[in-house]
Amino acid sequence: MRTTSPTAPARPRRRRAARAALATLASGALAGAALVVPATTASAEPVLLSQGKPATASSVQDDWAGYAAGNAVDGDLGTRWSSAWSDPQWLQVDLEQDASVDRVELVWEGAYSSAYQVQVSDDASAWRTLYSTTQGDGGTDVLDVDGEGRYVRVLSTARPGGYGHSLYEFRVFGEAGSSGPVDPTDPGDPTDPFPDYVRPGHPTVPVKDSGPSVVEVVGGNGDWDLQVDGQPYTVRGFTWGGTSAEETGPRMQGLADINGNTTRTWGTGADSRAIFDAAAEHDVRVIAGFWLMPGGGPGSGGCIDYRTDTTYKNDTKADILRWVQEYKDHPAVLMWNIGNEAILGLQNCYSGTDLEEIRNAYASFVNEVSVAIHAIDPNHPTSNTDAWTGAWPYIRDHAPDLDLLSINAYGDVCSIAAAWEAGDYGKPYVLTEGGAAGEWEVPDDVNGVPDEPTDIEKSRALPLSWKCLMEHEGKALGATFFHYGVEGDFGGVWFNVTPGNNKRLGYHAIAKTWGVDLTGVNTAPRITGMTIPGSTSVTAGATLDVDLAATDPDGDPINYVAFFNSKYVDGAGGLAWTELTSTGPGTFSVTAPSRLGVWKLYVWAEDGKGNVGVETRSFRVVAPPVAGTNIAQGKTTTASSFDPWNGNWSPGQATDGDQSTRWASSWNDDEWLTVDLGSVQAFQHVQLVWETAFGKAYRIQTSNDGQSWTTVRTVTDGDGGVDSLDVAGTGRYVRLQLDARGTAWGYSLFELGVYQR
Repeated sequence: MRTTSPTAPARPRRRRAARAALATLASGALAGAALVVPATTASAEPVLLSQGKPATASSVQDDWAGYAAGNAVDGDLGTRWSSAWSDPQWLQVDLEQDASVDRVELVWEGAYSSAYQVQVSDDASAWRTLYSTTQGDGGTDVLDVDGEGRYVRVLSTARPGGYGHSLYEFRVFGEAGSSGPVDPTDPGDPTDPFPDYVRPGHPTVPVKDSGPSVVEVVGGNGDWDLQVDGQPYTVRGFTWGGTSAEETGPRMQGLADINGNTTRTWGTGADSRAIFDAAAEHDVRVIAGFWLMPGGGPGSGGCIDYRTDTTYKNDTKADILRWVQEYKDHPAVLMWNIGNEAILGLQNCYSGTDLEEIRNAYASFVNEVSVAIHAIDPNHPTSNTDAWTGAWPYIRDHAPDLDLLSINAYGDVCSIAAAWEAGDYGKPYVLTEGGAAGEWEVPDDVNGVPDEPTDIEKSRALPLSWKCLMEHEGKALGATFFHYGVEGDFGGVWFNVTPGNNKRLGYHAIAKTWGVDLTGVNTAPRITGMTIPGSTSVTAGATLDVDLAATDPDGDPINYVAFFNSKYVDGAGGLAWTELTSTGPGTFSVTAPSRLGVWKLYVWAEDGKGNVGVETRSFRVVAPPVAGTNIAQGKTTTASSFDPWNGNWSPGQATDGDQSTRWASSWNDDEWLTVDLGSVQAFQHVQLVWETAFGKAYRIQTSNDGQSWTTVRTVTDGDGGVDSLDVAGTGRYVRLQLDARGTAWGYSLFELGVYQR
């Protein structure tokens, strides 16, 4: 369920610039000292660089409540960003160019961070700490720092109370500068899909022909390692969800080809033997998962109360132990992973005291299962995975039998080390999912949908994430990145390194990092640019131009294939092929869909050698223009109802001239929307631009007094999209009287246009 969280009480803000800097210097916590400029050197006054720039955050307290990341860089002390009630959290701003950062100002709301770091990065992946404190006391922090980068973030690792972290303003001052020409030989070059970082960890331990391996977590006091049959083992691999032997065998061979030694699954059952057998054949081991409700939330398996539902717990435990008994002697088993993302997912089921109690009960159940597993299988470790390090305190306090921790993280992998160090967890960890920043982490693009990383950015994310893990030596024991699937749908393009069984840049990038020599290896085409001119307003059914820059490093001819996706229109995950026409060197065209809303265009660049580059951009399909003057635009508009939840769906959204905003009614057949033209006026045309929830039957009506109505047009066969109606009418008020819905929802209208010609 969704509930509203109370706001922490406000507290006076105060300026404490020099005191903050000096106190931190004295304690040795300042990572980047203030820059001292010689008297003979001219220096520009630091400029506010962050205001209005793209901001993202690890989480937002109640998405619908208005605490978005961008509020902290809007220059308005009446708005704020507020995080979920957990640690760690982060807020970052993209300065959109390289800059020298001289000063950072943090204006805290009552829910401040008692421990935090200020960091900079060139690529939003590898971070450098400029300032660190464990004695934050709220108010306004003015910090003199010295660093360079494009991205600046606050990484908050501790709170003094039960609320989240909340900032009125996050201000970054300094001097902006151009990054200059890019050196293609520079290992830090953001255009290079294969970063120059090679550190595979321990050599692969061959899987023996039969009998269980003895897998142990060894060491202690911050210096751990994984051992398999007495040999050190670094987890190197990808997640995999297939089950057939025919499919899994070649997949495990491909994983071994890039020096991978581990795959991870989410469930273990009768069909798992094919995975274990195929993995063993290629010296790959399996982190074998067991699913526990609710996973990531109700949509991942339903809600469960771990305090009271003994039937579910007993049945689930028995099923888990059945499959442990079945496979514990298989040589491919590496460890047992009990549950996936459930501690985080429970927030979508419960709140308040219930949420805390059920999270504790869940962790206790995980511990109970771990004890039972160890009783029948002493040869393999146990772990539990969640999607945030805020779950680890529950595991630390209520699941002591687990041998190690596990975490799913994507764009924030490099923050795990700081969270671990701040948490006193006493156990090492493995990354069980990871990769490029996910849909939930990236800023919105120009069309208001998540700005998917480029193919090259996704490629770089894997080795750079691995680098952060390996540098947390003795604590991070490796990773299984997400995902080694072959799906070519919305999620598959975002994360899979082998969509359609074709190898992408990320497959070869992580191969290089894991010690594979790419000399002479045929790799994927590189798409270095994709733009859709006029993407914010593409007329339905019109020609859509696409500019694409792509090369093949091996000189192979490139075949281009295009697809549309309508997830942000109707929730669809699949890709639909569309004809792509070459109109010149690096230029193409497609025909835009007829359905309105924000679509995504995907271009696949195939080299014919089993490799592919994939790039995607969004575009907004709008209604065809109407001749004449829209006399309803900007006029006072009222409605029988509007949806007060999840955003602004008020009546005026339907007459603001913006087809990206909309009015949405309650879920009833009998609804209406009325616009006051201000005076009696004649009109000749009405255009209705529907969102998915359209009107099947409706009437266009006029009135001079808003009381007595005349029907000038009746529609009984509405089918959504755009209704362009030649209608002659006169009146001060024009009403859309809605009689029957075309969907189970209410009515939703992007625009009601009333035109004089």
